[in-house]
Amino acid sequence: MPANHTLWRPYTQMKTAAAPLEAVRTEGCTIELADGRQLVDGIASWWTACHGYNHPHIRAACESQLARMPHVMFGGLTHEPAERLARRLAALLPGDLDHVFFSDSGSVAVEVAMKMALQFWRNRGAGNRRGEGRTRFLAFREGYHGDTLGAMSVCDPDEGMHARFGAALPRQLFAELPRDDAAAARLEALVAENTGNLAGVIIEPLVQGAGGMRFHDAKTLATLADVARRYDLPLIADEIFTGFGRTGTMFACEQAGIVPDILCLSKALTGGTMALAATVARRHVFATFLADDSCFALMHGPTFMANPLACAAANASLDLFETEPRLAQVAAISRLLEQGLAPCRDVPGVKDVRVMGAIGTVQFEASPDLADLKRAFLERDVWVRPFGDIVYLTPAFTITETELRQLTDAVVGVVRQTRV
Repeated sequence: MPANHTLWRPYTQMKTAAAPLEAVRTEGCTIELADGRQLVDGIASWWTACHGYNHPHIRAACESQLARMPHVMFGGLTHEPAERLARRLAALLPGDLDHVFFSDSGSVAVEVAMKMALQFWRNRGAGNRRGEGRTRFLAFREGYHGDTLGAMSVCDPDEGMHARFGAALPRQLFAELPRDDAAAARLEALVAENTGNLAGVIIEPLVQGAGGMRFHDAKTLATLADVARRYDLPLIADEIFTGFGRTGTMFACEQAGIVPDILCLSKALTGGTMALAATVARRHVFATFLADDSCFALMHGPTFMANPLACAAANASLDLFETEPRLAQVAAISRLLEQGLAPCRDVPGVKDVRVMGAIGTVQFEASPDLADLKRAFLERDVWVRPFGDIVYLTPAFTITETELRQLTDAVVGVVRQTRV
């Protein structure tokens, strides 16, 4: 299909980019192109299709809901798919994360979380209604939280894709992750110095995804959570990427034994079928919004929030986590990624090879020619989208061993022929 400049594509220099490939069908872990090629998908459509494409249980749930009620506004109305999904998420999440606010994308889920934290302090009387007082967030270098303005402000301010917008964004505080005692001491000193200005702390638990698939351990996560707790700062866990089994547990926060004050979900929430996101708050956060005065209410309401069709897909996705062995499949994928990507460790120019759950990453010492890498992967009939200095795999949890070996063999082959 020829390039279409009427259609503005994501993360693309429209003047120089080659025409995109036309997908016509998806099934399981494959993408079929218009020219008949079938590609094994190594990234599950930006990490969303955790059950593979076109799972019959999710499809049937969507078809049934579509016939009854594809959408209805959520202002002043409610419906069973949203009510049931909220109850199930509250039961599934750790601790007292009981209050679910639906939206339609991960970036918006982060925006809502930040807005909740800001208003949490206003409702408690810290600052006034003009926004004075606690207005800043503590975020972490190499992090990424989305492409909307508030979310952009808590992405890495220097190395991230949004660095050039710095002057237009709210000014936040940034720290390095507390991976050792010295970094933990620096983090605490920064928080102590700025406590009166901070509305909250935001972190991608265990994996900083779009910032480079950078991992940290559960102890690091527990350390920063402890700092937030001791300084009475709401902790926002951005589990948009890590939620629903990707790191080996249903939620990454479980591995550190922590309960964040606010948690963001999206991507795999509907099994990669429909756009849906959720921002979930603990009871003490929700309680600050309860008052006779309407100004204490959370004044936010995306038009398609709690879309019944998306909620039906999400409920069906949760059914599959209950009835099919997804976490066992993730553990098996993790072992195969370790084995399959291990040869890359001996390739000149490779800086690191790391695996966590169903995430496998090969990091180069410098950024390679990404266009060449993408072409090389297509020649091997796999869909892999390297970025920056990494090649990564985040396959569907239902991928077969044969398909996964095709992916890891392709990565090893392409890495071996790449010069940086």
